[in-house]
Amino acid sequence: MSPLVTLSTASTYPESTAASFEMAARLGYDGLEVMVGTDAVSQDPDALLRLRDHYGIAITSVHAPCLLISQRVWGTDPWPKLQRAQAAAELLGASTVVVHPPFRWQRDYAREFVEGIERMASETEVRFAVENMYPWKAASREFAAYLPSWDVRDDDYRHTTLDLSHTSVSRSDALEMARDLGDRLVHVHLADGTGSSLDEHLVPGRGGQPCAELLGVLGESGFDGQVVVEISTRKAVDRAERERDLRHALAFARGHLAGEPVADDPAAVPEEV
Repeated sequence: MSPLVTLSTASTYPESTAASFEMAARLGYDGLEVMVGTDAVSQDPDALLRLRDHYGIAITSVHAPCLLISQRVWGTDPWPKLQRAQAAAELLGASTVVVHPPFRWQRDYAREFVEGIERMASETEVRFAVENMYPWKAASREFAAYLPSWDVRDDDYRHTTLDLSHTSVSRSDALEMARDLGDRLVHVHLADGTGSSLDEHLVPGRGGQPCAELLGVLGESGFDGQVVVEISTRKAVDRAERERDLRHALAFARGHLAGEPVADDPAAVPEEV
């Protein structure tokens, strides 16, 4: 059985969380990852439950509010945020909570993070999948924005998320990272990148990440986690262009997981000769 291919609500921004449900259901995704952010609906488990039931599409994962723009969502204390994300996941029937490592200025949180995540994971069936991040750059200099590390291989997390836009920024080998994580890899954010210092979240196939190769490895290995399309469509000129990207990303994921060829993407960036 192939892994679920689901859609992050971040992939439809600047459209609403509610719009993500409608598009995911109509385009044929297997479920949704709800990015808890500034959209009030994303913060309200009861509203999400109504959308889930109305559109008949599962909520398979919840992304805790870990971004800079969501620092005040569900309060400012990080541990209650994770507790609320866990409670939301349990209510909605989601198997996974995605969480980023702490920012370096969250020193108390960072000091307890590895042990605290393990403690929470031992108290629920929900998986806390810690996501790989990347060094930040300023004036051509790198600095560590995350503690204890942006590289999830450096710590003993029970479950992890591999994001291919983030491996692009960090110039990491995504296939090597997947191999190193082994059974701890339970969640994949499928996107692409060109190696820029920007977190691009391109449609898979439009950058230089080994998206097809990784999906092939996951398909052959019997990976039983989730592959989440987490791309940026904010520059799409209209709904039709946004949906073309979402439809292509879904076909790309399913095709390569099954070891089947995928039609060329007409919007792909041509390779340099």
